Amino acid sequence: MYKKTLVLLCCVSLAACAGNSDKSSSGSWWPFGGSEAVVKKAPPKIDHEMTNAWLDEYEPRLKVALQDSKMELERRENVLVVTAPVESSFNPDRPSMLLPAVLGPFTRVAKILETDKSTGVLILGHADSTGQVETNLKLSEDRAKAVASIFRLSGLQRDRLLLKGVGSDMPRAANDSVQGRALNRRVEILLTPQKTLVALLAQYNQPAPTTAALPVAQVAADQKGKDKAQ
Repeated sequence: MYKKTLVLLCCVSLAACAGNSDKSSSGSWWPFGGSEAVVKKAPPKIDHEMTNAWLDEYEPRLKVALQDSKMELERRENVLVVTAPVESSFNPDRPSMLLPAVLGPFTRVAKILETDKSTGVLILGHADSTGQVETNLKLSEDRAKAVASIFRLSGLQRDRLLLKGVGSDMPRAANDSVQGRALNRRVEILLTPQKTLVALLAQYNQPAPTTAALPVAQVAADQKGKDKAQ
């Protein structure tokens, strides 16, 4: 499960570099202030003691907020993840509109986080693999925005909230069955201290290490020598 979370963060980080999905927020994808370039040079380290203390405090509070709902709460390394299945959360006739039944649980979660200014929130919309890729991306992003709107109405500031639609790129199950596709249609809310989320994203936004390949000039010289020998 730890690897799954790392892959998830990697995917979000790389995809977000192309631009911020939330057009109403700042132009840079980097959501929590500071310079992205600086973070690339010196990625912050995760304070595991602080993060675990935050998880220990918020996990039982979120369980209470989500009780009697069909949402799931899962603790992964460094994050808490709230998963809302599409079937029980969105109107089947208007696929990006939330059902009234989920407004209460989402609002309770948002109100808990509102009082802690150090919390970071990452909302991910997911789709199954049926249909066009572009359509799935748009739909998953619209669903993420619908959930994010509840958090903003509850007072969560924009600089603490990042959202992304990832389409069918991160399935929970195989898409070859009705049950599998239903599991894949979901919205996930990743919750952790803001500094921890910045550090997790920064770890997967580093430039690729230089390879051991020879400089171009040396490669050309070697090739010239080979040509002479032939």
